[in-house]
Order: sequence, then C-alpha cells, then structure tokens
Amino acid sequence: MTNRPRRRLRRLRRRVTRSLVTLLSAAVLAPLAACSASDTGASGSSGGSGRDDGRSRAGTLRVLASSELSDMEPLLAKARQATGITVRPTWTGTLDAVERLASGKADGAYDAVWLSSNDYLRLRPEAARRITSETPLMTSPVALGVRPATVERLGWRPSDVTWSQVHRAVAEGRLTYGMTDPARSNSGFSALVSVASGLSGAQSALTDADVRGASGKLKEFFGGQRLTSGSSGWLATAYTRRGNVDALINYESVLLSLNRDSRTGLTVIRPRDGVVTADYPLSTLADASPDAKDAVRALTAYFRTPDAQRRLTRETFRRPVVPSVRPAAPLAADARRELPFPGSRSVADGLLHSYENKLRRPSRTVYVLDTSGSMRGDRLKRLKAALTGLTGGFREREEVTLLPFGSSVKQVRTHTVDPADPRRGPAAIEADTAALTADGETAIYSSLKSAYERIGGGSESAFTSIVLMTDGENTTGDTAGGFASYYRSLPAAHRVTPVFPIVFGDSDRGELDRIAELTGGRLFDATEDRGPGSLDGAFEEIRGYQ
Repeated sequence: MTNRPRRRLRRLRRRVTRSLVTLLSAAVLAPLAACSASDTGASGSSGGSGRDDGRSRAGTLRVLASSELSDMEPLLAKARQATGITVRPTWTGTLDAVERLASGKADGAYDAVWLSSNDYLRLRPEAARRITSETPLMTSPVALGVRPATVERLGWRPSDVTWSQVHRAVAEGRLTYGMTDPARSNSGFSALVSVASGLSGAQSALTDADVRGASGKLKEFFGGQRLTSGSSGWLATAYTRRGNVDALINYESVLLSLNRDSRTGLTVIRPRDGVVTADYPLSTLADASPDAKDAVRALTAYFRTPDAQRRLTRETFRRPVVPSVRPAAPLAADARRELPFPGSRSVADGLLHSYENKLRRPSRTVYVLDTSGSMRGDRLKRLKAALTGLTGGFREREEVTLLPFGSSVKQVRTHTVDPADPRRGPAAIEADTAALTADGETAIYSSLKSAYERIGGGSESAFTSIVLMTDGENTTGDTAGGFASYYRSLPAAHRVTPVFPIVFGDSDRGELDRIAELTGGRLFDATEDRGPGSLDGAFEEIRGYQ
C-alpha cells in the first residue's frame, strides 16, 4: 500500500473514533445534564461559558468581561461560596466589549460588564447609556517591566524614571519592548495614552493638537516596539521565549504576576511623570433583571470587604480600593500622577488611527491557505469571505502575501497597502482571493517551509508572522519531523517569526497545536459556523498579533 492510501485510512479511522467518542460521551453525560452547578460542585465561573445557552438564571450573572480578568476565576469561586452567586463570564478585549455594547449586540445577552476601565466606554454615548451603575473593585497602573541588566546598563534609578527618559533610551537604540495592541487590549490602549500624555506634556485631557505636537517623539518611541499581541498572556510568553527584548509595557499587576509565575525578575517601573490606571469597575446593564441587579450589588459588596480585598491584592497584585487594606508586598507605596485620558472619542480614535497607520512598525504577514480538494464548496466560500472581510482593516504600509497550496504551493502573490493609494493593495488582495480554487492534496509542512524561505530574517523592520489555515492534515510533501528539523536549523533571526494556525473543518488540532508551540505562535479555533469561533472571527482575532 502506498503512503497516500495509508494516510487516508488513518484519517478515516480517526474520524470514526471521534464520532464514537462523541456518541459515548453524550450517552454518559446526558443523565448529568440535569444537575445544577451546586449539585456537581462546579464553581460556575467560566468553565461553562462556552456551552451555556446564554439565558438569564436566578443566582447567575452573565458578565461581559475583559480577558485579562481571567486570573480572577479562583476569586470568583470564593465569591460564589460566600454569596451564592455564580458568575458566567464571556472573555473579550475591552474595546471589543465596548463595541458590542454600543452596537446593541450585548442587549439581553448579559447582566453586567466588567472591564479594565470604563474610560473609553464613556466616550461612546450609545454604550454608556446601557449601564446604570459602576463600582471600582481594584486598581492597577500602567508600568514598564525592564530586565535588571538593562536597568543597570541604562543607569536608571527605577523610582525616578520618566517617559522622556524611556523615549530617549528607545530613540538611541538602547531599549526595545513589547506591548499589547491598543485597538484590542485595554492595557495597550492605556499604555498608548500614557506614552502620548507623557511625551506631549499634556496638563489636561489629551487633544488632537497634543498628539500632533508629539508625533515625532511618538514615532521614535514606537520604533522600539518588537512585540505586539492581542493578549497579555501570549505577550508574556513571547517575551520569555524571545529573550532579546528588553522590556514590557503593561499593567503593574501583569508584570508582577509574570515575575511570580515565570521568575523573569523584571524591575517594575511606574514612570514618575504619570500613568493611566485601570480601576476594574463592575457595571450593571440597564436591561438587567431586578434579581441580576441585586446580584451585582451583592457581588460588589463582597469584593469590597477587607478580607476579599486582602485576598485580591495578594493573589493578583492589583491594588485595593478600600483604604484600610494595605497593598501586597511587591506593590510600591509612593503615589504617581494620574495622566489625563482623552476628552473625546475623536481624539481617542484619532490616536488609535495614528498608532495603527503611522506610528508603529508595519505588519508583514504570509497567509498560508489550504486550497486542497477538500476545501471545495462551502469551505472555500467561507475562506474567501473571511479574507475579503479583512481587507477593509489592513493598515497602511502593511505587506500581505497570499500563499495558497494543495499538493504544493500554487502561487505566491504579495501586496502592500500604499498610504498614497490605500485601496489599491486591498483591491488586489480581494481579486486574488476571488480567484482561489480548490484541488490537490494537503502539503502543510512543505508550504510552511516556503513561507519561511520567503520571509527570511525581516522581523526587525516589521511585525512578521505566518497564518496557517487548513481543513485537514498533512498528506504529502514534508513531514512534521522534517519541518521541525528545518525550523530548528534556521538562523535565530528567522525563528522569531511565529505561526498562528487556525483549526478549521477536519484539521488535526494536535498537529496544529504542535506547529504553534514549535514556532512560538498560538492556535486559533474556527470550528463554529459564525461568531467569535468562526473562520472570519479567527482571522479578525489574529489581527491583534500582527
């Protein structure tokens, strides 16, 4: 028997096994479905949020929450024991949550919203009118986490460092750093506001004139950014893996948690000239039921008790809001000026637009797209729709390469979004996408190798990444072991480019997860027909990592 029939037989056996497991699991779990959370002893925090039907239930709060608050799950379990209230969070980016509120998509689906900050929400009247109360539960300022050797090399006294000093070190090529994407993460947006306020010298709420006046310094500052991410967790992992980036800009609590969990030993610096601080308000939605509103009040009252505040600061390194409770030991006690937040949505959105299109380094992405025979029909249609949906959001100066493959790479087409003609590049990408056809076998590893050969070591001038979309498993060309050997043989400057695989169709999750782990990427799920877990949702989420 040749290799191809053997592979097809293995795939068939695997699918049959999965089907049997699914049927058996359903048979076993069906009698348990009637059990309540209290019957099973489950905390009810986030474990069931993906399977929950979203309906309002007595004693349960449906909360739209900033993803960085996922570290609160153990404390939510404690809160449930104390209050009887089960929190079912839906984790998302802060700015994405505000957009969901403003558009009305959150109406009836949630009882409360728990964001890092409501500052941006207040700039959106259509979102702000959907909340009726907000209670801060803790605080954490933006901070800079720097390798101790870098602090010593720069001759800094951590308590005296200013944003101007940080800017000067970056502009002179002596400091590099990572930061989350401000368009998707509140820690990134707060860092952007902190830097813009600090470098512009703004004494009140940021204005367009402040941003324009500081644009030269801001461009120099963001020229030193070497890591971007849609989440603080992946950023920390990438920072630890990369090893040659000097610092991270994030919330103080995230940096101290990183020190505890990965023993990075970062020196945490809150610039002396001011910071933007998250206050994590739990906010009741206007259309919540009376019972849900009572539950929000009970939950906020619990989290503001001295015992809960002590546990909160000790376990998450956020600062307590109750004056009688002392901050955890690693938290410095000296005060810092609170930098002004933009006074209008136009200024906030203008700052984001400038960052995305002018201030930060451009993106460079190779989309390795499975267009094998199994993609015929609806799957290819969904791929085309997802790619076409991205074209309206490509940034100026962004370089996009489409590398469709079947039994081998079919063609390679690269387009750049030219600021002088920003529609030409996306239009060409749309045309190439429309021309995709499905045929052949599935040469995943050979195609990934071609992507790395095309990119080379260009990561210093751009945020460089590879996106892999496949609906199956490798059936021809290079093997997993052969690709792993090839990848490990690459120069260090080439290996910093991560692969972000997307689970789609019948693709082997384990196989794709190993590709992500090998290259320092992250696996994205597109197994749902629509919504955040769909193919277009996965492509959109990856944008925060490019």
